[in-house]
Amino acid sequence: AVVNISTTQTVHGGGMGMMPFPNVPEDDPFYEFFRRFGPPGGQGPQQDYKTQSLGSGFIISGDGYILTNAHVVNDADEVIVKLTDKREFKAKIIGIDRRSDVSLLKIDATNLPRVTLGDPSQLKVGEWVVAIGSPFGLENTVTAGIVSAKGRALPQENYVPFIQTDVAINPGNSGGPLFNMKGEVVGINSQIFSRSGGYMGLSFAIPIDVAMDVQNQLKAGGKVTRGWLGINIQEISKELADSFGMKNTNG
Repeated sequence: AVVNISTTQTVHGGGMGMMPFPNVPEDDPFYEFFRRFGPPGGQGPQQDYKTQSLGSGFIISGDGYILTNAHVVNDADEVIVKLTDKREFKAKIIGIDRRSDVSLLKIDATNLPRVTLGDPSQLKVGEWVVAIGSPFGLENTVTAGIVSAKGRALPQENYVPFIQTDVAINPGNSGGPLFNMKGEVVGINSQIFSRSGGYMGLSFAIPIDVAMDVQNQLKAGGKVTRGWLGINIQEISKELADSFGMKNTNG
């Protein structure tokens, strides 16, 4: 039920500093250098090029619904899902929720194997968990570790109480499932904390109950609706104080 996800995105040329040097052929070793850093002293011709990336996901229903991370498929022009039996399907993006980093995909297939969902609230710190994904494109790689903390809040990530683990997660693992020892999915492996770009023992997973709530809304309407609360601050005048029954406006 764990799948490999590959995406293709067309990047449009943007002028100065983005395009290859006009007279450098594409098979020249300096072509990539000039493409990334721009031609010296001028603006090359604009042209489009394609980028590819890899991630993971897992099947949640036999009729082809798949969960993964939003950042795995965000802005993708084409999404290809590869099953463990080597079959490949072009996936449709049903919806993306960037705030929770959850995306719902659909492939045209039936009688697919699917994961069993667990209860993240029953997880205990110190409990063993297992991740399956495709780090660096190595399909169906299994890594293990323990739950380090629960309900972890991360900077600028206010919508997800992350499960923190020390399971080895690397590029390509994103969107893959986190299993408990019963073989139940308890989270989606989403991100790591790293100063080097590689695994440093701090991995974070989206609790599966949070992800399933998001996917229910994505499946129903293609987006997630959230409430909000706003606060305005203003000076208290004598009239407002009287209306609120305040006896003293000075202290």
